[in-house]
Amino acid sequence: MTERYVDTAGNLLEMMVNAAGRLVPRQVNGVPQEPYSGIRRDRPTGRKAAAPVRSCSEFPADGDKLLPSLGEALARAGLRDGMTISSHHHFRNGDLLMNQVFAAAAELGVKELRWFPSAAFPCHEPVIRQMEAGVVRYVEGSLNGPLGDYASRGKMRGTAVLRSHGGRWLAIQDGEVHVDIAVIAAPSADSFGNATGDRGPSACGSLGFALADSLYADRVIVATDNLVPFPCVPWQIQGQNVDSVVQLDAIGDPTQIVSGTTQITRSPDRLLIARFAADFVAAAGILRDGFSFQAGAGGTSLAFTIYLTQMMRQRGVKARFIRGGSTKYLVDALEEGLTDYILDGQTFDLAGVRSLRENRNHVATSPFTSYNWHGKGNFASLVDVAVLGATEVDLDFNANVVTHSDGRLLHGIGGWQDALFGGCTILAVPSFRNRIPIIVDRVTTLTGPGELIDVVVTERGIAINPRRRDLLEATRRSGLPIRPLAEIKAEVDGLLGGTPTRLPRFNRLIGVVKWVDGTLLDSIWQVDSI
Repeated sequence: MTERYVDTAGNLLEMMVNAAGRLVPRQVNGVPQEPYSGIRRDRPTGRKAAAPVRSCSEFPADGDKLLPSLGEALARAGLRDGMTISSHHHFRNGDLLMNQVFAAAAELGVKELRWFPSAAFPCHEPVIRQMEAGVVRYVEGSLNGPLGDYASRGKMRGTAVLRSHGGRWLAIQDGEVHVDIAVIAAPSADSFGNATGDRGPSACGSLGFALADSLYADRVIVATDNLVPFPCVPWQIQGQNVDSVVQLDAIGDPTQIVSGTTQITRSPDRLLIARFAADFVAAAGILRDGFSFQAGAGGTSLAFTIYLTQMMRQRGVKARFIRGGSTKYLVDALEEGLTDYILDGQTFDLAGVRSLRENRNHVATSPFTSYNWHGKGNFASLVDVAVLGATEVDLDFNANVVTHSDGRLLHGIGGWQDALFGGCTILAVPSFRNRIPIIVDRVTTLTGPGELIDVVVTERGIAINPRRRDLLEATRRSGLPIRPLAEIKAEVDGLLGGTPTRLPRFNRLIGVVKWVDGTLLDSIWQVDSI
């Protein structure tokens, strides 16, 4: 009997198998989809989207766009049922704005909104109440913590669409997602709408993820808790793209930028993994004058940065640039002269905020320049080595970062997919977490194709993708514990006593994973009964 697949509304889905062998729907939230066809296979056509033409005569002649409340700003923007509201996540778990926005929308009596954030965090758990009240229909963006769990249980009335940071920019510029109203949290702004993130009492650093929203949304609202006289400089968001400005008591808690994934590990096993990764970079010949690297925001990746910069110091090596979310460890490297530049896509701690404000060689970037696959190149491919994390890796080097082995959706993609295109991609992961093996026969959810994963580093050894014969040869006499991935998996399975029990999976689609080119890479299924 043929299996029947439905979405969260109970609609029968027509499914297709993509080039990765994954079952994906032909439509998501009523929008036709293209299946993943392989790395670098998709070729876009058409022209970029654009915001509607506006006239200066619509705005006050003195340029003062200040309105007294979020409610009035939303009403002036024409908020109505079914619209799409976008936001950015530069405050991470310290965002105080979007819960206020949806409370204001509720007071206006608006229903069935689509929220399109660059990421949602545990601080946004109150949005669940707005979904249950009908104010928000569903979230189309990275889901971390409670919102992801809510979606995994099949309670969200729409399909979660998970995109990378670059994929989100691509979706906006290509017109796949039309943003009706963008709401931008700005640590400093003037009444004309110029805004920046690197100064003010709530300074969070770069506002690069909000740039696409400011350029392509029909209406743009800037909310700030630090209104300054015109001009607010250096502006990261230009007032010419802004419809209204609202001054609030607080828009975010910058101390909560450093939360969860941005704290260095203290685990001896994780520190060993970080050390192995740094040693591998040196042994493979990547560590040399003028090289570049990117490290993720996880604790192991941060420890890798410390070990690598120690080697750079000892060997007299200087990087041309370091890419990624900035931390105090990257700032230390810049100020010590170990790198010429930090190319900052997101600021992960207050040391990074200060450096971005004060150091001209600490450069704010956006997904347009760094990650947009539908552009004339992007500089993610210029990075020599990227060290990232994962929740699962399989024997074909495919990786998962959005669900756990039990299938629960608890994480977003972020810039993880976008960072896979450098010279060498290393996944630094423990061999197991909470007695659950990380290396599996087949990943629960495919987030990154194995062709782009070059090395897997665990505390039990280092596995090199057989496709990378150059890395195998370069490290053959290194003395490092180079082992086949299957051998590491067998050792861990023997230690743990078999494969863990997974939660039952239902044939009810709750989310999809997009590839960087906008095609469908995999499906995410409900794992609990309603």
